[in-house]
This record gives sequence, C-alpha cells and structure tokens, in this order.
Amino acid sequence: MDISVVVPLYDEEESLPELASWIERVMKGNGFSYEVVFVDDGSRDKSWSIIRKLHEKNPCLRGIRFRRNYGKSAALQTGFEAARGKVVITMDADMQDSPDEIPHLYRMITEEGYDVVSGWKKKRYDPVSKTIPTKLFNWAVRRMSKIRLHDFNCGLKAYRGEVVKCIEVYGEMHRFIPVIAKWAGFGRVGEKVVQHRARKYGTTKFGMNRFINGFLDLLSLGFVGRFSKKPMHFFGSIGLLLFVLGFIAAVWLGAQKIYFLRHGIVAPLVTSSPYFYICLTFMLMGLQLFLAGYLAELVGRNSPTRNTYLVAETVGVEENGKAE
Repeated sequence: MDISVVVPLYDEEESLPELASWIERVMKGNGFSYEVVFVDDGSRDKSWSIIRKLHEKNPCLRGIRFRRNYGKSAALQTGFEAARGKVVITMDADMQDSPDEIPHLYRMITEEGYDVVSGWKKKRYDPVSKTIPTKLFNWAVRRMSKIRLHDFNCGLKAYRGEVVKCIEVYGEMHRFIPVIAKWAGFGRVGEKVVQHRARKYGTTKFGMNRFINGFLDLLSLGFVGRFSKKPMHFFGSIGLLLFVLGFIAAVWLGAQKIYFLRHGIVAPLVTSSPYFYICLTFMLMGLQLFLAGYLAELVGRNSPTRNTYLVAETVGVEENGKAE
C-alpha cells in the first residue's frame, strides 16, 4: 500500500464527508493505493456514524473510536499503529489542510529520501493572538532541537512508514514528532510550504492553554531526551555541586571559629550566623538531589526499555543476534 492518511478528529461531523471525498479524488487521480484511518477522539456529535457510513461506501476509509477524549497525541499514536502504508500522512479534519498536497509530500519521502516532511503554513488565516505565540513557540523548539523548521505544530506531515512504527507519541507530544523522530535516528527532516485554508466548518478545539502546555512539554521533552538513560548525570552532578559548596562553606565557618578562639577573639556562635543555615540548606538539597538521581538510576536499570535501541539493518545477523 502506497499511502496511509491518519486523520485525528473531535466533533467534525460537518467536514468529514467533504474531506473523505477530496482525499479519495486525489488518490484516484494519482493512482495511489491508499487507506484513510479516521481516529475519533471521543466525539460527542455524529462523527462516528458518518465514519461508519463512509466505510460502507468505500472500504479504504477505516475508523477507530475512543470511548472518551484522550487528546491528539493518543489519536495519532493509535492511527500510527493501525497504518499499513509505506508513507504515512497526517492531517487535521477541519479542512484547513489541503489533500492536494499529498502527492508532493509522497514524492519527497519516496524520491527525495526524507524520513519526515513537515508542512509550513507560511500564510496563515489566524488572528494575531494565535500567530505571535506560535512564532515564539517555533523559535524555542528550533533552538532546543536544532531542527530548522518554521512550523512544528502543522498537522499536515508525511512520514516514512518505518518512522511511525519506531516512535511513541504520548501526552501532548504531537507537536514535537519531528524532534522525537530525529532523536530516534531518523535525521532526514524536510519542510514544504503548504496551503492554509480558512476553517469552513465548526470552531477550533484549541485554546490559549495549548501554548502554555506546549512550552512545558518542550522542557519535559528536552530533559527526557537528554537524561532519560542517565538521570544520575543530571541530578547527581547538581546535587554533588551543591553539597560540596555547602560543605566547603561550613568548613570555612568552623575554621574561622577555631581561629578566633585560638587568638582570643570574641566570636559569635556558629549557629547564630545565617551563613550556617545557608550551608546546611545547600548540603541537604545536594544530598536530596543525589539520592533522587540514584533512585532514578535504579528505576531506569529495571526498565524493560533500558537497553532498547533501534537497529537500522543487519548483515549476517538474525534479529535474535545469532549468525545467519
């Protein structure tokens, strides 16, 4: 199968028939073998009944329904698991992504050798209250990931089939799929300017809180990506630094007290100095961080994915590691 189109949706009953017809027209016009996987993220309207009718008319249109709303990341992950095409394309169900972009995205994966191609809505039909936070968010992700994309949050993306089978999207991490793919070893990430269409049906399901959540997820992703396999390197180094600073300062206070006593100088009690409590705080914080790193290391060493790495290919070795 050439293409799997994964469409996460939530309360999009009005747009589904038109979107399905448009995708079908593009696929048949280009001679692609395809499937469309609609993932209903707990819609409260008639979206699921419409998907069932669409499937009856065209078996290439498949559907998955959640019992409740889990979020876009969960919908995408489920769609990725169900996808069977050698190229997987994601798009939103609100008709703001154009299916006419599919042939070019497909060729960028199959002919130009990209692992991931992200859409760039260069000209957007969004209010300033949405475009400015989006630009700040994209700038921050570029600085953190070193991936030169203009629009990480664009729903229209294309992936080599192998990519979506080797990554895991959870929480609110759908915004960072190119970053997750790169860290999994799929470094050929490209970009294509795509058309952004004004919303034709319904209203947006995302509020301003998604930008706050996005930046928090960015911090989480940066930490997990760098220290998930070596938490002691992070917690232990900071904890050791704080403990050593506190210990040195405490020794200095004690040495100063001894010096005053030996020279007959009246000196206040060490415990009456605010620096004593600062030293004590540094040492306690350092010890706690060191223990946190130690416990995280123990948990990590017992994790079933501790030594799980993606193997690209083998020569003379079977999957179980034995010689062929």
